[in-house]
Parts: sequence; structure tokens; C-alpha cells
Amino acid sequence: MDSQHYLSELFSLDGRVALVTGGSSGIGRGIAQALARAGASVVVVARKEAELTATVEELQALGCRAARVSADLGTRDGVRAAAEQAVEAFGEPDILVNCAGINLRPPMSELDDEVWDTTMALNLDAPFLLGRRFGPAMAGRGFGRIIHVTSQQAHRAFVQSGAYGVSKGALESLARSQAEAWSPYGVTVNTLVPGFVMTPLNRRLSSDPEKVAALAARTMVGRNGLAEDFAGAAVFLASAASAYVTGQSVFVDGGFSVH
Repeated sequence: MDSQHYLSELFSLDGRVALVTGGSSGIGRGIAQALARAGASVVVVARKEAELTATVEELQALGCRAARVSADLGTRDGVRAAAEQAVEAFGEPDILVNCAGINLRPPMSELDDEVWDTTMALNLDAPFLLGRRFGPAMAGRGFGRIIHVTSQQAHRAFVQSGAYGVSKGALESLARSQAEAWSPYGVTVNTLVPGFVMTPLNRRLSSDPEKVAALAARTMVGRNGLAEDFAGAAVFLASAASAYVTGQSVFVDGGFSVH
């Protein structure tokens, strides 16, 4: 058996359908591109039309199959509508990546109902609802991959973790609950835990060069993360190669969490 055939059997996503929320920017965009280049037909779900269009056109220019759904995942009706629209493109997804998120940072004593509810709706409710919509069908087909993108703040509090840290900690618990329910039927559920990555979500922190340098110094590799750093881990967790990996938090952080 030649190496290309072996690697293809392990990691190829040919014939698979992936749905990536938050896939038009940052880490989500990097993951969408990785899955598409590994062979999956990818539906990118996000809010901003211009970024969505640019992402899908970029994927198509690479010879990938890609479609877009513009949606507000901050409401339950919006999530349900997005799910049904997404299925129209390539059929039911085999791979669900929850990367859409919001990070509002008021001090804990000023954290009001609106910020709490907005954060939980997008960061936790949407992944739950999408999992409930697609997980049982994946289990019925005997194959599925659910990948949640969380945060260092799921594990430690810093830079006013507030509601965001709570939502990401809960999302990792959701992954374990989903894994318990569906992994006996071929559906693995895992989380990717980024370090500090220069993305639109971190715009406020990214604009402070001293803080950016201090965060890079906390890693073991000596730099902050890039969206493309998640390609290999995402393809692994989406492919046949990860069949015996479930309920896990996979840190892609340059050693940030253990330094």
C-alpha cells in the first residue's frame, strides 16, 4: 500500500458534508478551508454577507465544493432556519463544527441579563440546538463528527472571563454529554481549545502590542496562534483517523496552557 493511499484512508473527507458556523472569519474560516481542501463539501454559516461570499468564492477557486448560509445564530428560530437552509446545499452534514461565538467583557459586577443571555444564546444554545438537529441522524448513519471550538477560558479565568468563560466551560461539558449519547453509534464529539489567536473576536486585545507580546511569551513555541494552525487538528477530528477519540479537549495553543 502506498503512502498516499494510506493517508487518504485515514484523513480524506471525500464524500463528506461539513457545516461550519462562524466559518467566514478567523479560526472558523481556517477550519472551513482545511475541511474543504481535505475533500468535504462545506456549508459556511455566518452573519456577514461580504465575508461569507469572499470565503465561499475563495474555496470554489481552490476547486472545493462550498455553499453559504447567512444567519443569526443568536436566536433559536435563527438556528433552526440556518440548519434547514444548510441542508439544502449538499444534504445532511456528517461533520458539524461550532465556531461561531461572541465575547463581551464587562466586569463581573456589571454583567447584566442581556450580556449573559446574548452570550449563552450564541456560544452554548446554538451548538446544543445544532447537535440535537444533526447528531441523531449522524448516529443513525453510523458516522458523525462534532467539533466545538472553545477557549482557554473554559479552563482558567483571565482577562475578565465573565459570561464567555462560563459559556465555553459549559460547551466542553456539552461535548462530553453529546459524546456519551452518540459515540456508541460512530459519532465522535470533541473540542478544540485555541491559545491566543489574532482574530476579529480578539480585536480589542490584538490592538495592544504589549499584551500581544506577553501572550506570545506565555507559549512554548514563542508566538501566538494563526487560523491555519487548526487545519491539521480539524481534519484529524473530522476524519476516520479520530474514530477512538471522543469527549476530549484538544489544546492547539503552542503550549500556552502548560507553560
